[in-house]
Amino acid sequence: MVRVRLSRAGAKKRPYYHIVVIDKKDRRDGRCLERIGSYQPSLETEDRIKLDHERLEHWVSKGAQISERVKHLKKYSLDSDNISKRAKIKSTQLEKLKEKRLAKKSDVYAK
Repeated sequence: MVRVRLSRAGAKKRPYYHIVVIDKKDRRDGRCLERIGSYQPSLETEDRIKLDHERLEHWVSKGAQISERVKHLKKYSLDSDNISKRAKIKSTQLEKLKEKRLAKKSDVYAK
């Protein structure tokens, strides 16, 4: 059975992933049938996800299964506002973290 999934590359703590078509039984980083894209999580630009949608649909029509992570990446690569939405989410998470730290500090000083 053929599957579309991620194959890890890059240095330690600096991941880079290839989106590959590979036999389900092969190793994660083993020999693939075709590389159809890439994903670099450290980037914050539109180059973060590169995916050849035409080749993806070709392999799906041949019976290839798509992994959950690649489904998410496909969805995000089709969304043109992906980067701006991601920036908003990150800023709200950062604000929550700051509030939590301030509350923790005030609890320590109150004692």
